Amino acid sequence: MVSATVPETSAPPLAQQRHPAALWTLFRSEMWERFSYYGMRALLVLYLVKAAGYAREDALDVYAVYTGLVYLAPIAGGWIADRWLGFRKAILIGAIVMMFGHAAMAFPSLLKPALGLLIVGNGFFKPNISSLVGRQYGENDPRRDAGFTIFYMGINLGALLSPLVAGSLGEKIAWHWGFASAAVGMAFGLAQFIIGQERFGTSGLPPGREAPSHLLPRDWLHVGVLSLSAIAVVYAVLAILPVATTAWNAIPLQIKIGLPVAAVAWILFSAGRSGGTRDFELVASIVVLGLFNVFFWMGFEQAGGTMNLFADKLTDRVILGWQIPTSYFQAVNPWAILLLGPVLSAFWTRMDSSPRALTSPAKMAIGMIILGLGFVILAIAQQRADRLGMVGPLWLTAVYVVHTIGELCISPVGLSMVTKVCPPRMAGLMMGVWFGSFGVANYLAGTLESLLQGSGIPLYRFLVGSSIGPGVLLLALVPLLKRWMHGRA
Repeated sequence: MVSATVPETSAPPLAQQRHPAALWTLFRSEMWERFSYYGMRALLVLYLVKAAGYAREDALDVYAVYTGLVYLAPIAGGWIADRWLGFRKAILIGAIVMMFGHAAMAFPSLLKPALGLLIVGNGFFKPNISSLVGRQYGENDPRRDAGFTIFYMGINLGALLSPLVAGSLGEKIAWHWGFASAAVGMAFGLAQFIIGQERFGTSGLPPGREAPSHLLPRDWLHVGVLSLSAIAVVYAVLAILPVATTAWNAIPLQIKIGLPVAAVAWILFSAGRSGGTRDFELVASIVVLGLFNVFFWMGFEQAGGTMNLFADKLTDRVILGWQIPTSYFQAVNPWAILLLGPVLSAFWTRMDSSPRALTSPAKMAIGMIILGLGFVILAIAQQRADRLGMVGPLWLTAVYVVHTIGELCISPVGLSMVTKVCPPRMAGLMMGVWFGSFGVANYLAGTLESLLQGSGIPLYRFLVGSSIGPGVLLLALVPLLKRWMHGRA
Protein backbone atom coordinates (compact mmCIF):
# COMPACT_ATOMS: atom_id res chain seq x y z
CA MET A 1 0.00 0.00 0.00
CA VAL A 2 0.42 7.43 -0.46
CA SER A 3 0.56 18.40 -3.28
CA ALA A 4 2.05 20.10 -6.08
CA THR A 5 3.37 22.33 -3.43
CA VAL A 6 5.70 25.26 -3.48
CA PRO A 7 7.60 25.42 -0.19
CA GLU A 8 8.70 28.55 1.52
CA THR A 9 12.15 28.37 -0.05
CA SER A 10 13.36 26.70 -3.22
CA ALA A 11 15.72 23.78 -2.67
CA PRO A 12 19.32 24.06 -3.87
CA PRO A 13 20.51 21.92 -6.77
CA LEU A 14 20.79 18.20 -6.14
CA ALA A 15 24.56 18.25 -6.03
CA GLN A 16 24.53 20.87 -3.26
CA GLN A 17 22.11 19.35 -0.78
CA ARG A 18 20.94 15.98 0.41
CA HIS A 19 17.31 15.22 1.04
CA PRO A 20 15.70 17.42 3.71
CA ALA A 21 16.06 16.12 7.26
CA ALA A 22 12.26 16.27 7.58
CA LEU A 23 11.99 13.44 5.03
CA TRP A 24 13.52 10.97 7.46
CA THR A 25 11.10 11.97 10.22
CA LEU A 26 8.20 11.45 7.80
CA PHE A 27 9.79 8.16 6.63
CA ARG A 28 9.83 6.75 10.17
CA SER A 29 6.37 8.06 11.03
CA GLU A 30 4.85 6.52 7.92
CA MET A 31 6.78 3.27 8.43
CA TRP A 32 5.21 2.70 11.84
CA GLU A 33 1.77 3.81 10.68
CA ARG A 34 1.93 1.28 7.83
CA PHE A 35 3.20 -1.35 10.29
CA SER A 36 -0.01 -0.87 12.24
CA TYR A 37 -2.28 -0.75 9.17
CA TYR A 38 -0.90 -3.78 7.39
CA GLY A 39 -0.60 -5.76 10.60
CA MET A 40 -4.29 -5.23 11.24
CA ARG A 41 -5.17 -5.88 7.58
CA ALA A 42 -3.27 -9.17 7.55
CA LEU A 43 -5.40 -10.40 10.46
CA LEU A 44 -8.83 -8.87 9.88
CA VAL A 45 -10.44 -11.32 7.42
CA LEU A 46 -8.79 -14.33 9.07
CA TYR A 47 -10.00 -13.17 12.49
CA LEU A 48 -13.55 -12.60 11.29
CA VAL A 49 -13.75 -16.05 9.64
CA LYS A 50 -11.83 -18.13 12.19
CA ALA A 51 -12.65 -16.46 15.52
CA ALA A 52 -15.65 -14.16 15.13
CA GLY A 53 -17.87 -16.67 13.29
CA TYR A 54 -18.36 -14.62 10.10
CA ALA A 55 -19.17 -16.36 6.84
CA ARG A 56 -16.61 -15.82 4.05
CA GLU A 57 -18.90 -13.43 2.14
CA ASP A 58 -19.75 -11.41 5.25
CA ALA A 59 -16.08 -11.14 6.25
CA LEU A 60 -15.18 -9.88 2.79
CA ASP A 61 -18.04 -7.36 3.00
CA VAL A 62 -16.63 -5.99 6.28
CA TYR A 63 -13.19 -5.84 4.69
CA ALA A 64 -14.63 -4.03 1.67
CA VAL A 65 -16.48 -1.39 3.68
CA TYR A 66 -13.59 -0.82 6.07
CA THR A 67 -10.82 -0.52 3.48
CA GLY A 68 -13.08 1.50 1.21
CA LEU A 69 -13.88 4.09 3.87
CA VAL A 70 -10.26 4.14 5.07
CA TYR A 71 -9.27 5.58 1.69
CA LEU A 72 -12.37 7.73 1.11
CA ALA A 73 -11.97 9.55 4.43
CA PRO A 74 -8.79 11.34 3.23
CA ILE A 75 -10.93 13.48 0.91
CA ALA A 76 -12.45 15.15 3.97
CA GLY A 77 -9.19 15.04 5.94
CA GLY A 78 -7.22 16.73 3.16
CA TRP A 79 -9.88 19.41 2.65
CA ILE A 80 -10.02 20.22 6.39
CA ALA A 81 -6.22 20.45 6.56
CA ASP A 82 -6.10 22.80 3.55
CA ARG A 83 -8.56 25.22 5.10
CA TRP A 84 -8.19 25.07 8.89
CA LEU A 85 -5.79 22.66 10.52
CA GLY A 86 -2.70 22.53 8.34
CA PHE A 87 -0.90 19.29 7.61
CA ARG A 88 0.93 18.94 10.92
CA LYS A 89 -2.07 19.21 13.25
CA ALA A 90 -4.09 16.91 11.00
CA ILE A 91 -1.32 14.27 11.06
CA LEU A 92 -1.12 14.40 14.85
CA ILE A 93 -4.89 14.04 15.22
CA GLY A 94 -4.91 11.13 12.78
CA ALA A 95 -2.08 9.31 14.55
CA ILE A 96 -3.69 9.65 17.98
CA VAL A 97 -7.12 8.51 16.78
CA MET A 98 -5.63 5.50 14.93
CA MET A 99 -3.71 4.54 18.06
CA PHE A 100 -7.03 4.51 19.94
CA GLY A 101 -8.57 2.40 17.18
CA HIS A 102 -5.83 -0.23 17.10
CA ALA A 103 -5.92 -0.51 20.89
CA ALA A 104 -9.70 -1.02 20.75
CA MET A 105 -9.24 -3.85 18.21
CA ALA A 106 -7.72 -5.90 21.04
CA PHE A 107 -11.22 -6.15 22.56
CA PRO A 108 -13.72 -8.21 20.49
CA SER A 109 -16.72 -6.24 21.76
CA LEU A 110 -15.24 -3.00 20.39
CA LEU A 111 -14.79 -4.21 16.80
CA LYS A 112 -17.11 -1.66 15.16
CA PRO A 113 -15.97 1.40 17.17
CA ALA A 114 -12.36 0.36 16.54
CA LEU A 115 -12.87 0.20 12.79
CA GLY A 116 -14.63 3.58 12.93
CA LEU A 117 -11.70 5.20 14.74
CA LEU A 118 -9.24 3.73 12.24
CA ILE A 119 -11.27 5.18 9.37
CA VAL A 120 -11.43 8.66 10.92
CA GLY A 121 -7.77 8.63 11.93
CA ASN A 122 -6.57 7.55 8.51
CA GLY A 123 -8.64 10.34 6.94
CA PHE A 124 -6.60 12.91 8.83
CA PHE A 125 -3.25 11.16 8.58
CA LYS A 126 -2.83 9.63 5.14
CA PRO A 127 -3.27 12.52 2.65
CA ASN A 128 -1.52 15.07 4.79
CA ILE A 129 1.69 13.21 5.52
CA SER A 130 2.11 12.61 1.77
CA SER A 131 1.41 16.28 1.09
CA LEU A 132 3.93 17.27 3.76
CA VAL A 133 6.58 15.21 1.97
CA GLY A 134 5.89 17.20 -1.20
CA ARG A 135 6.09 20.45 0.79
CA GLN A 136 9.77 19.78 1.54
CA TYR A 137 10.75 20.25 -2.12
CA GLY A 138 10.64 23.16 -4.55
CA GLU A 139 8.37 23.01 -7.59
CA ASN A 140 11.12 21.89 -9.97
CA ASP A 141 13.38 20.19 -7.42
CA PRO A 142 14.92 17.15 -9.14
CA ARG A 143 15.06 15.29 -5.81
CA ARG A 144 11.26 15.07 -5.48
CA ASP A 145 10.72 11.71 -7.22
CA ALA A 146 13.67 10.17 -5.39
CA GLY A 147 12.30 11.56 -2.12
CA PHE A 148 8.96 9.88 -2.71
CA THR A 149 10.74 6.64 -3.56
CA ILE A 150 12.52 6.80 -0.18
CA PHE A 151 9.21 7.59 1.53
CA TYR A 152 7.60 4.64 -0.26
CA MET A 153 10.38 2.37 1.00
CA GLY A 154 9.38 3.40 4.52
CA ILE A 155 5.81 2.36 3.78
CA ASN A 156 6.98 -1.06 2.70
CA LEU A 157 9.46 -1.57 5.51
CA GLY A 158 6.51 -1.20 7.88
CA ALA A 159 4.40 -3.47 5.68
CA LEU A 160 7.17 -6.09 5.75
CA LEU A 161 7.52 -6.15 9.53
CA SER A 162 3.80 -6.13 10.34
CA PRO A 163 2.75 -9.62 9.10
CA LEU A 164 5.81 -11.14 10.75
CA VAL A 165 5.13 -9.48 14.11
CA ALA A 166 1.36 -8.88 14.25
CA GLY A 167 0.64 -11.96 12.13
CA SER A 168 2.73 -14.26 14.31
CA LEU A 169 1.25 -12.89 17.54
CA GLY A 170 -2.31 -13.03 16.20
CA GLU A 171 -2.23 -16.47 14.59
CA LYS A 172 0.14 -18.26 16.96
CA ILE A 173 -0.65 -16.75 20.39
CA ALA A 174 -3.93 -14.81 20.46
CA TRP A 175 -5.75 -12.49 18.08
CA HIS A 176 -5.82 -9.61 20.56
CA TRP A 177 -2.04 -9.71 20.92
CA GLY A 178 -1.68 -9.17 17.17
CA PHE A 179 -4.06 -6.22 17.19
CA ALA A 180 -2.39 -4.75 20.28
CA SER A 181 0.99 -4.83 18.54
CA ALA A 182 -0.50 -2.62 15.82
CA ALA A 183 -1.42 -0.06 18.51
CA VAL A 184 2.17 -0.11 19.81
CA GLY A 185 3.45 0.47 16.29
CA MET A 186 1.16 3.46 15.87
CA ALA A 187 2.42 4.89 19.16
CA PHE A 188 5.99 4.64 17.85
CA GLY A 189 4.96 6.48 14.69
CA LEU A 190 3.30 9.27 16.70
CA ALA A 191 6.40 9.62 18.88
CA GLN A 192 8.65 9.90 15.80
CA PHE A 193 6.52 12.70 14.37
CA ILE A 194 6.43 14.66 17.63
CA ILE A 195 10.18 14.31 18.23
CA GLY A 196 10.99 15.51 14.71
CA GLN A 197 8.76 18.61 14.76
CA GLU A 198 11.63 21.09 14.61
CA ARG A 199 12.74 19.68 11.24
CA PHE A 200 9.63 20.93 9.43
CA GLY A 201 10.37 24.65 9.69
CA THR A 202 7.22 26.53 8.72
CA SER A 203 5.92 23.83 6.38
CA GLY A 204 2.59 22.21 7.16
CA LEU A 205 1.39 24.81 9.67
CA PRO A 206 -2.22 26.04 9.74
CA PRO A 207 -3.13 28.28 6.75
CA GLY A 208 -1.90 31.84 7.18
CA ARG A 209 0.62 30.95 9.90
CA GLU A 210 4.08 32.30 9.08
CA ALA A 211 5.64 32.48 12.54
CA PRO A 212 6.54 30.90 14.84
CA SER A 213 7.53 27.70 13.08
CA HIS A 214 6.47 25.41 15.95
CA LEU A 215 2.98 24.49 17.07
CA LEU A 216 1.58 26.75 19.78
CA PRO A 217 -0.09 25.60 23.04
CA ARG A 218 -3.49 26.32 21.53
CA ASP A 219 -2.59 24.04 18.60
CA TRP A 220 -1.87 21.18 20.97
CA LEU A 221 -5.16 21.89 22.75
CA HIS A 222 -6.96 21.63 19.39
CA VAL A 223 -5.19 18.34 18.69
CA GLY A 224 -6.21 16.88 22.05
CA VAL A 225 -9.83 18.04 21.91
CA LEU A 226 -10.39 16.93 18.32
CA SER A 227 -8.72 13.56 18.93
CA LEU A 228 -11.01 12.82 21.88
CA SER A 229 -14.00 14.17 19.97
CA ALA A 230 -13.42 11.51 17.31
CA ILE A 231 -14.53 8.84 19.82
CA ALA A 232 -17.86 10.59 20.36
CA VAL A 233 -18.31 11.10 16.62
CA VAL A 234 -17.74 7.39 15.91
CA TYR A 235 -20.26 6.30 18.54
CA ALA A 236 -22.78 8.85 17.25
CA VAL A 237 -22.39 7.50 13.70
CA LEU A 238 -22.78 3.92 14.92
CA ALA A 239 -25.95 4.92 16.78
CA ILE A 240 -27.61 6.32 13.66
CA LEU A 241 -26.08 3.78 11.29
CA PRO A 242 -29.14 1.50 11.05
CA VAL A 243 -31.40 4.44 10.14
CA ALA A 244 -28.80 5.86 7.76
CA THR A 245 -28.36 2.46 6.09
CA THR A 246 -32.11 2.13 5.56
CA ALA A 247 -32.27 5.63 4.09
CA TRP A 248 -29.27 4.95 1.84
CA ASN A 249 -30.79 1.75 0.53
CA ALA A 250 -33.94 3.68 -0.37
CA ILE A 251 -32.04 6.12 -2.57
CA PRO A 252 -32.32 5.29 -6.31
CA LEU A 253 -29.16 3.92 -7.92
CA GLN A 254 -29.00 6.85 -10.33
CA ILE A 255 -28.65 9.30 -7.43
CA LYS A 256 -26.00 7.15 -5.73
CA ILE A 257 -23.95 7.17 -8.91
CA GLY A 258 -24.59 10.87 -9.36
CA LEU A 259 -23.18 11.88 -5.97
CA PRO A 260 -19.51 11.11 -6.71
CA VAL A 261 -19.96 12.48 -10.23
CA ALA A 262 -21.29 15.72 -8.74
CA ALA A 263 -18.36 15.85 -6.29
CA VAL A 264 -15.84 15.50 -9.12
CA ALA A 265 -17.69 18.14 -11.15
CA TRP A 266 -17.52 20.53 -8.17
CA ILE A 267 -13.76 19.97 -7.83
CA LEU A 268 -13.20 20.60 -11.54
CA PHE A 269 -15.43 23.70 -11.45
CA SER A 270 -13.55 25.07 -8.43
CA ALA A 271 -10.22 24.53 -10.15
CA GLY A 272 -11.36 26.23 -13.35
CA ARG A 273 -13.05 29.14 -11.59
CA SER A 274 -9.99 30.02 -9.50
CA GLY A 275 -7.16 29.07 -11.81
CA GLY A 276 -8.56 29.12 -15.33
CA THR A 277 -8.15 26.55 -18.08
CA ARG A 278 -4.65 25.52 -16.99
CA ASP A 279 -5.71 24.53 -13.45
CA PHE A 280 -8.82 22.83 -14.81
CA GLU A 281 -6.68 20.64 -17.08
CA LEU A 282 -4.19 19.87 -14.31
CA VAL A 283 -6.94 18.74 -11.94
CA ALA A 284 -8.76 16.87 -14.73
CA SER A 285 -5.62 14.84 -15.47
CA ILE A 286 -5.47 13.72 -11.83
CA VAL A 287 -9.16 12.79 -11.86
CA VAL A 288 -8.78 10.74 -15.05
CA LEU A 289 -5.73 8.91 -13.72
CA GLY A 290 -7.66 8.34 -10.47
CA LEU A 291 -10.29 6.42 -12.45
CA PHE A 292 -7.61 4.12 -13.86
CA ASN A 293 -6.11 3.86 -10.38
CA VAL A 294 -9.38 2.25 -9.27
CA PHE A 295 -8.95 -0.61 -11.72
CA PHE A 296 -5.38 -1.27 -10.58
CA TRP A 297 -6.11 -1.36 -6.86
CA MET A 298 -9.37 -3.27 -7.28
CA GLY A 299 -7.13 -6.12 -8.41
CA PHE A 300 -4.11 -5.49 -6.22
CA GLU A 301 -6.14 -5.32 -2.99
CA GLN A 302 -7.33 -8.88 -3.45
CA ALA A 303 -4.16 -9.49 -1.40
CA GLY A 304 -5.90 -8.84 1.90
CA GLY A 305 -9.15 -10.62 0.94
CA THR A 306 -9.52 -13.46 -1.55
CA MET A 307 -5.76 -14.01 -1.92
CA ASN A 308 -5.42 -14.18 1.86
CA LEU A 309 -8.12 -16.86 1.92
CA PHE A 310 -6.45 -18.61 -1.04
CA ALA A 311 -3.28 -18.81 1.03
CA ASP A 312 -5.23 -20.16 4.01
CA LYS A 313 -7.39 -22.77 2.27
CA LEU A 314 -5.83 -23.64 -1.10
CA THR A 315 -2.07 -23.34 -0.52
CA ASP A 316 0.08 -26.14 0.90
CA ARG A 317 1.89 -24.19 3.62
CA VAL A 318 3.80 -27.06 5.25
CA ILE A 319 7.57 -27.00 4.70
CA LEU A 320 9.74 -29.58 6.49
CA GLY A 321 6.98 -30.15 9.03
CA TRP A 322 6.48 -26.43 9.80
CA GLN A 323 3.29 -24.69 8.71
CA ILE A 324 3.80 -21.20 7.36
CA PRO A 325 1.32 -18.78 8.99
CA THR A 326 -1.15 -17.49 6.41
CA SER A 327 -0.34 -13.87 7.20
CA TYR A 328 3.33 -14.39 6.22
CA PHE A 329 2.34 -14.30 2.55
CA GLN A 330 1.46 -10.63 3.12
CA ALA A 331 5.20 -10.02 3.65
CA VAL A 332 6.14 -11.15 0.12
CA ASN A 333 5.01 -7.85 -1.44
CA PRO A 334 7.05 -5.51 0.81
CA TRP A 335 10.06 -7.87 0.60
CA ALA A 336 9.88 -7.65 -3.18
CA ILE A 337 9.53 -3.87 -3.07
CA LEU A 338 12.61 -3.48 -0.88
CA LEU A 339 14.59 -5.73 -3.23
CA LEU A 340 13.24 -4.52 -6.58
CA GLY A 341 12.48 -0.89 -5.71
CA PRO A 342 16.07 0.40 -6.06
CA VAL A 343 16.49 -1.56 -9.30
CA LEU A 344 13.35 -0.15 -10.89
CA SER A 345 14.11 3.33 -9.55
CA ALA A 346 17.54 3.24 -11.23
CA PHE A 347 15.92 1.97 -14.43
CA TRP A 348 13.39 4.82 -14.48
CA THR A 349 16.13 7.35 -13.71
CA ARG A 350 18.12 6.13 -16.69
CA MET A 351 15.04 6.06 -18.91
CA ASP A 352 13.93 9.55 -17.83
CA SER A 353 17.26 11.03 -18.86
CA SER A 354 17.08 9.48 -22.33
CA PRO A 355 15.05 10.38 -25.45
CA ARG A 356 12.82 7.36 -24.62
CA ALA A 357 11.61 8.90 -21.35
CA LEU A 358 8.12 7.83 -20.32
CA THR A 359 5.49 10.10 -18.80
CA SER A 360 3.81 9.23 -15.52
CA PRO A 361 0.60 8.03 -17.27
CA ALA A 362 2.65 5.71 -19.49
CA LYS A 363 4.42 4.18 -16.49
CA MET A 364 1.07 3.68 -14.76
CA ALA A 365 -0.38 1.97 -17.83
CA ILE A 366 2.55 -0.46 -17.89
CA GLY A 367 1.91 -1.19 -14.22
CA MET A 368 -1.72 -2.10 -14.93
CA ILE A 369 -0.74 -4.51 -17.71
CA ILE A 370 1.83 -6.19 -15.45
CA LEU A 371 -0.84 -6.58 -12.75
CA GLY A 372 -3.01 -8.42 -15.27
CA LEU A 373 -0.14 -10.81 -16.05
CA GLY A 374 0.00 -11.66 -12.35
CA PHE A 375 -3.67 -12.61 -12.45
CA VAL A 376 -2.96 -14.89 -15.41
CA ILE A 377 -0.69 -16.87 -13.05
CA LEU A 378 -3.30 -16.82 -10.28
CA ALA A 379 -6.09 -17.97 -12.61
CA ILE A 380 -3.96 -20.98 -13.56
CA ALA A 381 -3.22 -21.66 -9.87
CA GLN A 382 -6.97 -21.53 -9.09
CA GLN A 383 -7.65 -24.11 -11.84
CA ARG A 384 -4.97 -26.41 -10.40
CA ALA A 385 -6.33 -25.99 -6.87
CA ASP A 386 -9.85 -26.83 -8.07
CA ARG A 387 -8.48 -30.02 -9.62
CA LEU A 388 -5.87 -31.06 -7.04
CA GLY A 389 -7.18 -29.52 -3.81
CA MET A 390 -4.07 -27.41 -3.09
CA VAL A 391 -1.11 -25.81 -4.87
CA GLY A 392 2.43 -25.13 -3.71
CA PRO A 393 3.39 -21.82 -2.06
CA LEU A 394 5.48 -20.70 -5.06
CA TRP A 395 2.34 -20.01 -7.10
CA LEU A 396 1.07 -17.32 -4.75
CA THR A 397 4.60 -16.05 -4.15
CA ALA A 398 5.08 -15.57 -7.91
CA VAL A 399 1.81 -13.63 -8.16
CA TYR A 400 2.84 -11.30 -5.34
CA VAL A 401 6.22 -10.63 -6.99
CA VAL A 402 4.66 -9.84 -10.38
CA HIS A 403 2.06 -7.61 -8.73
CA THR A 404 4.87 -5.82 -6.89
CA ILE A 405 6.56 -4.91 -10.17
CA GLY A 406 3.25 -3.47 -11.35
CA GLU A 407 2.84 -1.58 -8.07
CA LEU A 408 6.28 0.00 -8.41
CA CYS A 409 5.23 1.34 -11.81
CA ILE A 410 2.07 2.98 -10.50
CA SER A 411 2.06 3.73 -6.77
CA PRO A 412 5.14 5.91 -6.04
CA VAL A 413 4.78 7.38 -9.53
CA GLY A 414 1.18 8.34 -8.76
CA LEU A 415 2.00 9.93 -5.41
CA SER A 416 4.77 12.02 -6.92
CA MET A 417 2.58 12.91 -9.91
CA VAL A 418 -0.16 14.38 -7.69
CA THR A 419 2.29 16.57 -5.80
CA LYS A 420 3.80 17.85 -9.07
CA VAL A 421 0.60 18.39 -11.04
CA CYS A 422 -2.09 19.72 -8.70
CA PRO A 423 -2.44 23.46 -7.95
CA PRO A 424 -0.78 24.30 -4.59
CA ARG A 425 -3.98 25.70 -3.04
CA MET A 426 -5.71 22.32 -3.56
CA ALA A 427 -2.81 20.17 -2.31
CA GLY A 428 -4.53 18.33 0.56
CA LEU A 429 -7.85 18.00 -1.26
CA MET A 430 -6.35 16.49 -4.41
CA MET A 431 -4.20 14.08 -2.41
CA GLY A 432 -7.43 13.12 -0.66
CA VAL A 433 -9.12 12.61 -4.03
CA TRP A 434 -6.23 10.41 -5.11
CA PHE A 435 -6.61 8.29 -1.98
CA GLY A 436 -10.36 8.34 -2.56
CA SER A 437 -9.76 6.31 -5.72
CA PHE A 438 -8.09 3.73 -3.45
CA GLY A 439 -11.26 3.73 -1.35
CA VAL A 440 -13.51 2.91 -4.29
CA ALA A 441 -11.02 0.25 -5.39
CA ASN A 442 -10.82 -1.35 -1.95
CA TYR A 443 -14.60 -1.56 -1.69
CA LEU A 444 -14.82 -3.18 -5.11
CA ALA A 445 -11.96 -5.53 -4.17
CA GLY A 446 -13.93 -6.85 -1.22
CA THR A 447 -17.29 -7.15 -2.98
CA LEU A 448 -16.16 -8.27 -6.45
CA GLU A 449 -16.38 -11.99 -5.69
CA SER A 450 -20.03 -11.70 -4.63
CA LEU A 451 -20.84 -9.38 -7.54
CA LEU A 452 -19.58 -11.99 -9.99
CA GLN A 453 -21.54 -14.85 -8.44
CA GLY A 454 -23.93 -16.34 -10.96
CA SER A 455 -22.19 -14.65 -13.90
CA GLY A 456 -20.11 -17.69 -14.77
CA ILE A 457 -16.97 -15.52 -14.90
CA PRO A 458 -14.17 -16.72 -12.59
CA LEU A 459 -12.86 -13.93 -10.35
CA TYR A 460 -9.22 -14.06 -11.39
CA ARG A 461 -10.01 -14.33 -15.11
CA PHE A 462 -12.19 -11.25 -14.79
CA LEU A 463 -9.28 -9.41 -13.12
CA VAL A 464 -7.00 -10.28 -16.04
CA GLY A 465 -9.31 -8.31 -18.34
CA SER A 466 -10.06 -5.49 -15.87
CA SER A 467 -6.31 -4.84 -15.48
CA ILE A 468 -4.90 -5.28 -18.98
CA GLY A 469 -7.86 -3.69 -20.81
CA PRO A 470 -7.77 -0.35 -18.94
CA GLY A 471 -3.97 -0.41 -19.12
CA VAL A 472 -4.07 -0.52 -22.91
CA LEU A 473 -6.71 2.25 -22.96
CA LEU A 474 -4.56 4.43 -20.71
CA LEU A 475 -1.63 4.02 -23.11
CA ALA A 476 -3.87 5.38 -25.87
CA LEU A 477 -4.75 8.42 -23.71
CA VAL A 478 -1.13 9.31 -22.86
CA PRO A 479 -0.81 12.11 -25.51
CA LEU A 480 -3.97 13.84 -24.23
CA LEU A 481 -2.94 13.56 -20.57
CA LYS A 482 0.56 14.79 -21.37
CA ARG A 483 -0.98 17.91 -22.90
CA TRP A 484 -3.25 18.45 -19.89
CA MET A 485 -0.33 18.11 -17.48
CA HIS A 486 1.61 20.90 -19.26
CA GLY A 487 4.89 19.00 -19.01
CA ARG A 488 4.77 18.59 -15.22
CA ALA A 489 4.70 14.76 -15.19
